[in-house]
Amino acid sequence: MTTIAIVGAGLGGVTLARVLHVHGIPATIYEADASPAARTQGGMLDIHADEGQAALRAADLYDEFRAHVHPGGEATRVLDRHGTVLLDEADDGEGDRPEIDRGQLRRILLDSVPPGTIRWGRKVVSASPGRLEFADGSVGTADLIVGADGAWSRIRPLVTDVVPAYSGVSFAEVDLLDADRRHPEPAAVVGDGMLFALGAGQGFLAHRETDGSLHVYVALRKPADWIEGIGFEALLSEFAGWAPELRALISEADGPLIPRTINALPIGHRWDRVPGVTLIGDAAHLMSPFAGAGANLALLDGAELGLALAGHPGDPAAALDAYEEPMFVRSAENAAQAAAGLELCFADDAPRGLVDLFTGG
Repeated sequence: MTTIAIVGAGLGGVTLARVLHVHGIPATIYEADASPAARTQGGMLDIHADEGQAALRAADLYDEFRAHVHPGGEATRVLDRHGTVLLDEADDGEGDRPEIDRGQLRRILLDSVPPGTIRWGRKVVSASPGRLEFADGSVGTADLIVGADGAWSRIRPLVTDVVPAYSGVSFAEVDLLDADRRHPEPAAVVGDGMLFALGAGQGFLAHRETDGSLHVYVALRKPADWIEGIGFEALLSEFAGWAPELRALISEADGPLIPRTINALPIGHRWDRVPGVTLIGDAAHLMSPFAGAGANLALLDGAELGLALAGHPGDPAAALDAYEEPMFVRSAENAAQAAAGLELCFADDAPRGLVDLFTGG
């Protein structure tokens, strides 16, 4: 039987292990984090019918996913910098992109694989086809190594020398806790689901989480090093002239400010076959979040690779033939949409283009 090592216990890596388990195929996941609780898991995810939901069906986890969907989470508001509401759509329950907390979705996946599948605290320091070396001095071997280890993958260099590049946009992430009680004005402006408040080269992307908090991404077009060490005062100064209720998303924030640069691999990124190695998720096709595709593609990649391996038992080369080409095609399409979405959201006339996109104008 083909031995399979998955590097990374994110959504894609665990989905792959789960689909393999459903088909009676063992796999081992190696994860650098010491435990599932080592890092926060971010905010809400909208799970698309033909991507993430299809993957969860393949993993036999769809019903559990539906049980944890955030009611009202598909509501969408679009405002300009003055706080003028240009679009306000309620969640009528008929949408095909239900929202779920990323941490909850990951927990569903982690609980679905057999005990011992995930080896926590195994940070890869060196990799070659068939062999992994870890920071603790241990070694792992496998017939197939799958890089599911994200943007700065340690497995990607086995198949390509291409690395992510800065997109021109940076995020500062903040949270407002117990928002309805402690932050009523920001809670009202965000609404029940997702908020886009945009202007030329900057804006706010925010959503209400299942615990009643607001998770906010403060976005700016800036040089890559600008976001390093940014503080609340400097960040707030960038939004002089914006509506007070939008500035309050910064001034009333609880806890730390988390800076992030938004990076992406080239649109259409692909590699020539390397026997015994492949990639899924951000390791394969990192893109900006402006198509809502990253988590969905990670889930689908994991499911599709798992199904390909199950359909070609003992023949990983045939499985990679079945998996990689369709993955290259769909990721290129989504990466192009993500790049276009980024430009649309921060254009000089923003948020006009986004409103037109949502309304068909």
